[in-house]
Amino acid sequence: MDPNTPAPHESLASHSAADTLYPVRKRRHRWVWVVVLGAFALLFYWAWHHQQKSQAATAGFGRGRFVGAVPVTTATAQSGSIGIYLSAIGTVTPVYFDSITSQVTGVITAVNYREGQNVRKGDPLVDIDPRPYEAQLVQAQGALERDQNLLDQAQMDLKRYQVAWSKNAIPRQQLEDQEKLVLQDQGTVKNDQGVVQYDQVQVGFCHITSPIDGRVGLRLVDPGNLVTANSSTTLVVVAQIQPITVVFTIAEDSLPEVMQQIRAGKTLTVDVDNRNNSDHLAMGKLRSIDNQIDTQTGTIKLRAEFSNREGELFPNQFVNTRLLVRNLEHQILVPSSAIQHNGSQDFVYLLADAKTNRPVTDADKQCAARASCKALQRTVKSGVSDSGKTAVTGLAAGNVVADSSFEKLQNGSEVTISKIKLPSTSESSASNAP
Repeated sequence: MDPNTPAPHESLASHSAADTLYPVRKRRHRWVWVVVLGAFALLFYWAWHHQQKSQAATAGFGRGRFVGAVPVTTATAQSGSIGIYLSAIGTVTPVYFDSITSQVTGVITAVNYREGQNVRKGDPLVDIDPRPYEAQLVQAQGALERDQNLLDQAQMDLKRYQVAWSKNAIPRQQLEDQEKLVLQDQGTVKNDQGVVQYDQVQVGFCHITSPIDGRVGLRLVDPGNLVTANSSTTLVVVAQIQPITVVFTIAEDSLPEVMQQIRAGKTLTVDVDNRNNSDHLAMGKLRSIDNQIDTQTGTIKLRAEFSNREGELFPNQFVNTRLLVRNLEHQILVPSSAIQHNGSQDFVYLLADAKTNRPVTDADKQCAARASCKALQRTVKSGVSDSGKTAVTGLAAGNVVADSSFEKLQNGSEVTISKIKLPSTSESSASNAP
């Protein structure tokens, strides 16, 4: 037997010891893996549970379900008047707009205005060389003087002939001829007077003055330019600035209500804002209504007049007009931003006492304690809106309504009053509806 070969009983003993050792090690490894997997499972469960909480809070926030009291800013319903306005786009139009052209032919000797100058009626604007027309005037005046003296001589002769005729010293025919000669000389003198007046007018045309009070535009001609009579060349433009008007249109369906107010003797006011409605420019009065409706657009033109003392309106400026048709008195007014919409239904969140459900009148005091007030949905009917306020029915003067945080509110939500202005929404989602 090989000495290195173990004995049979030794071989069996060694196998038995190995079989005993290996299962112990395997069991230890299994317990380690069980512990590790359990730790991972607990960690995964904790992360999943935390994520579910966050998702639930986020979902509740989006659906208006907010845990705890909702901070809101408030507005108080007030009793007052609100106007019914008709809005339209208008164009600033001068009452008078004069494009002056030359009525005589000649060379310009002087331009007497500055560009953009405000002028009064009669102020000199442009001078044209008057010498040719002054010479014609002198000739006409000379002819007039000659013919006037001829008329005087004929009238003296007529008096002599009348005396002679009374004494039967001359025939009647001679007297009658002298009478007709006097009439002829009178006609000649009248013709000469017309020529003199015409030449005077021509000389006057050489000195162009402003026909109205207004503002001149940019210079269009220079001294030395030759202008011709009745040409289309404009020498100067003058636009009346004070007062000034705005022309705008309204729908023909709105005309009867406007005419009803005018027939009642009421003066309607018109407010004018700039092009983007960011600034109020002026307030004036409705002056006139056109005499026909435009059949293509179904509108009618109106003209409003403004004093324009500060020059806030400029010719051909585009503006937004608001015609006040009438005022509604004793209306309940709330900010338009506080009214929420769900389809065809309008509602507000009315602040009420958390225990008695009575509407609060002083939110800062009555809702000072946490969760002492709640928001109740109150259906209202919206009416006329103007300048961020809307007339409603369904509320009483003094009621306090929420004006922010609508995405968090629902019927019965507990609220607290925030001193900081919170963003408000103009419309609510359907989930905010009852």
